Amino acid sequence: MISPGSMTPMYSPCARLFPATVRFTHAIFCTLLLAMAIPAHAGDCVILLHGLAKSDRSMNKLEQAIDDAGFMAVNVNYPSTDFPIEQLAGPAIAPALDTCTRQASESAQPNHRVHFVTHSMGGILVRHYLSRVRVENLGRVVMLGPPNQGSEVVDKLGSFPGFHFIFGDAGLQLGSGKLSVPNSLGAANFDLGIIAGTSSINPILSSMLPGKDDGKVTVERTRLQGMDDHLEMPVTHVFMMKNPEVIAQVIHYLHHGQFQRRPDSTADD
Repeated sequence: MISPGSMTPMYSPCARLFPATVRFTHAIFCTLLLAMAIPAHAGDCVILLHGLAKSDRSMNKLEQAIDDAGFMAVNVNYPSTDFPIEQLAGPAIAPALDTCTRQASESAQPNHRVHFVTHSMGGILVRHYLSRVRVENLGRVVMLGPPNQGSEVVDKLGSFPGFHFIFGDAGLQLGSGKLSVPNSLGAANFDLGIIAGTSSINPILSSMLPGKDDGKVTVERTRLQGMDDHLEMPVTHVFMMKNPEVIAQVIHYLHHGQFQRRPDSTADD
């Protein structure tokens, strides 16, 4: 990962993730995280699902890093604002699972596992799908900023003119009430790691959220009963999936089933 006699990261996803102007220590931390990862099981597939009102392009940086780490990445594009969650989950995920199976067959890897990496509402699609369909070769799931208990932003803005036009039926389903879709899906019964952001670039939305938040979802509402690990990071909801250290943590979790803390980390365990 690091060339002899040099401290410049080589042949690592970190090399493409960090521009030269970024603090050197951050790049080294990212590289060390990836260096600690065990080799990926040949043929393992990672399905990526973007968030509400986004596209697969928002996950391109994460997709490339996951490919570089030795996995087969399948970056799904789905019409997040056109249909409710129950009509989005199956059509988005089932074809991606078929793609994983086909790729594994072509590479002669019949024992492949399928992992999921999601941003925001993408995690709710995975929860909805897994609550109804058993994936025999399911591996690990990593969710970035998921509204697992909904968001107060939807509670307060959902009835405003234009909200439904912009965010569709699915957006209205992400409230924090007991009958919202996220709160109706139950606990996780799969290997799950969650990263929550604690920084915001939207003070207006943050003013609607109690406690620490990423500008869209509070840290507390990212949590889900049954999760295996939860990590807070100083990143925003909108850009967390492009953050190099977040990406390094995602890859670490896919390999190890837990996040990596710095020795001085104050992140929750």
